[in-house]
Amino acid sequence: MKKAKVSALSAILLFTSLFCGCSPDRRKKLPGDTIIHATIGDATYLNPVLSSDSSSNFIIGLVFNGLLKYDKDLTLTGDLAESWEVSDDRLSIIFKLREGVRWHDGKEFTSEDVLYTYRILTATGTRTPHSSGFDRVREVTAPSPYSVRVECSEAYSPALESWGMGIIPKHLFEGEDINTTELNRNPVGTGPYRFISWRPDDRIILEANPDYFEGEPKISRVVYKIIPDQAVQFMELKRGSVDWMSPTPDQWVSEEGSEKFGGKFNMYRYPSFQYGYMAFNLSNELFSDLRVRKAISYAIDKNALIDAVLQGLGREATGPYPPTSWAYNPDVKDDGYNPEKADKLLESAGWRKNSSGVLEKNGREFAFTLMTNQGNTMRAMSCEIIQDQLKKIGMDVNVRIQEWSSFIHQYVDRRDFDAILLGWSLAVDPDQYSLWHSSQQGEGEYNFTGYSNSEVDRLLEEGRSVFDLKERQRIYRRIHEIIAGDKPYLFLYVPDSRSVIHNRFRGITLEKSGITHNFTDWYVPDDLRKY
Repeated sequence: MKKAKVSALSAILLFTSLFCGCSPDRRKKLPGDTIIHATIGDATYLNPVLSSDSSSNFIIGLVFNGLLKYDKDLTLTGDLAESWEVSDDRLSIIFKLREGVRWHDGKEFTSEDVLYTYRILTATGTRTPHSSGFDRVREVTAPSPYSVRVECSEAYSPALESWGMGIIPKHLFEGEDINTTELNRNPVGTGPYRFISWRPDDRIILEANPDYFEGEPKISRVVYKIIPDQAVQFMELKRGSVDWMSPTPDQWVSEEGSEKFGGKFNMYRYPSFQYGYMAFNLSNELFSDLRVRKAISYAIDKNALIDAVLQGLGREATGPYPPTSWAYNPDVKDDGYNPEKADKLLESAGWRKNSSGVLEKNGREFAFTLMTNQGNTMRAMSCEIIQDQLKKIGMDVNVRIQEWSSFIHQYVDRRDFDAILLGWSLAVDPDQYSLWHSSQQGEGEYNFTGYSNSEVDRLLEEGRSVFDLKERQRIYRRIHEIIAGDKPYLFLYVPDSRSVIHNRFRGITLEKSGITHNFTDWYVPDDLRKY
């Protein structure tokens, strides 16, 4: 058996981290003050088994723990598990759990909670997008209250990362309907912050857990404030009622270098691990023809999007992996802006412009609705530019902006859309089985375009079985190439991460993982506390 022992580090919210650091401060670091974080969208489920959106995951990352997590250097380390052993054949993992950890209601955390989380996660009827990470698990057992044994039917290279899934309390969920229980809105975890209240479409409040196993967080309260308009967020930031937000590119450009603004806030920008995209519902006859999707790609000027929407703070996306990923394929190039090629492809697909200048085929006009979520000005602007550019080749595009929760659950989850504009923040491991495998098309799952390619299915399965990094890189670079060619999405841009945080917060350090790896160590000196 190969054994790895690690010490747990304070790393939370890895994939939503938005900040970089300030210099350390020698003043007192006693618990105190409140940090108010502005967001455009409310959470949906505060349950790690069901959650599929960034707003929910932000809160979940503070309330719950997994067995493992990524540290500041993007290395897997212990969380609820203090150590683990992986067998030489890579078919077995034994986790040694921390002793003395308690749920926020005082009940002790044990291996029974891990077993229960696994069982409910993989149960028929659980509406989760996360079960694919456990489909090679043959059995999970608990040799003792503080150990868990995982047996796999096949070797699975992202197996350890899968156990970063937040663990839920058996004693509270047992006997409840996981999909509808009130616990989805009143979470009880083991994490550094305890849930206090949730006022829908207004705010979620968390308070520091004084019994947290890594020590009480230095910031006493976190307020997750829902402000659907980023212009209003920025105004509230300047007025002092918000401490932390992600500014739009034009807001960034307007304040960068300003002494007045810089004297009150710290601004941070660095390469992101995400991309923006326009996704097609492939069951819609308008988009089932690859020639049409290619034509749309030629008709959209990505450079114009990056200049107008990102103010130059980003780069073109070419496929499902951003340049920050080791799976990124540098040989895949963007189609480029070429409306003449778009016209020829549409003509070959049987589309002709009618007297109104709109494409028509068999009596049907090429008209569709492009949807995105409310409050994100970059996405709304992208939709408007795309609408204008597609009009030039004869497509009638209606832009619809929808409130976040209903957009996700009424339209995206149910595949009730023509085309949508969204973005992905990605995991460190490049396994994207849940996004692209043809089996992942159920309600609430991530393959909401209905994409199906047998070679991609095979490569995704192969990539999960290979442990050699170079071989895995070859596999995922081929996946990048195929998906870029099939165009279930138009991969638009990779934005830089931009953040603003009030400069009274100290202890923030920039690492490979971003900033929130040590969120529990952020603090405000006594003489600078506001709340």
